[in-house]
Amino acid sequence: MSKTRLSLFTWIMLPVYIWQGVRLRQRIERLLPPNVPPTGKLGSKEPSFKLLVIGDSSVASVGMERFEHTFAYNIADKVHDKTGRAVKWRAAGNNSATAADLRDYVLPHIEERDFTHVILAVGINDMKNFHAISTFKQTFGTLLYALRTRYPSAKIIWTPVPDMTGFPVLPKQLAKILAARATLINHQGEQLCHERGVVYSEPVPVETDAGFARDGFHAGPEGYRIWGEHLVDYILADEAENLVKVSDQPPAGQSELKSG
Repeated sequence: MSKTRLSLFTWIMLPVYIWQGVRLRQRIERLLPPNVPPTGKLGSKEPSFKLLVIGDSSVASVGMERFEHTFAYNIADKVHDKTGRAVKWRAAGNNSATAADLRDYVLPHIEERDFTHVILAVGINDMKNFHAISTFKQTFGTLLYALRTRYPSAKIIWTPVPDMTGFPVLPKQLAKILAARATLINHQGEQLCHERGVVYSEPVPVETDAGFARDGFHAGPEGYRIWGEHLVDYILADEAENLVKVSDQPPAGQSELKSG
């Protein structure tokens, strides 16, 4: 289906979206962010990777209770595990945040400037708020400008909206409407990423209900583990092949012992 027809379909189905959406909001559990630090570090040496993970409730890791279940931790853990290098991260996630919210109210208050990588998770609230694609183009596009200007040396990666038809809490018709809006959001976002020097990652795969929190909408511990594994290849894409773990290397000035 063409983008024009897809957009027309979603606007025709807007009354169904409102009706089913209101009913869903009345019964869905409202999860809160965990009471955990927004920063952390893995490894004892000077960090080779300094990650900023910025976005909506996924970055806030709502519904999680343990530090190691959060989104930013899982990204850092996968990078550390694959490279053996120290990783430091800062999570800046907010419930219901849109691209405009991140641009205007979150990004200006992040003081650190030395991030090597920025992971951006936004779009799902722009989608479910039925923001016009022209509005998303303007707000997301200027958010990318702001990120690129503030962190000129960082590799910026956008993780777009996943397949909404795989979300267990969504009624079938509502999921279909949201999936159509997600396709439009992701198509526009991908174009802007290519134009503005940002890496577009494919949407994280939604395979089973096991990846969701108890509300059936947000990710759970398994979902964040899968998401971290999905993103690590994009983070390390420009690294040298066959990374050697620092922990496996002999101390400086010493050679490995050989038998015989």
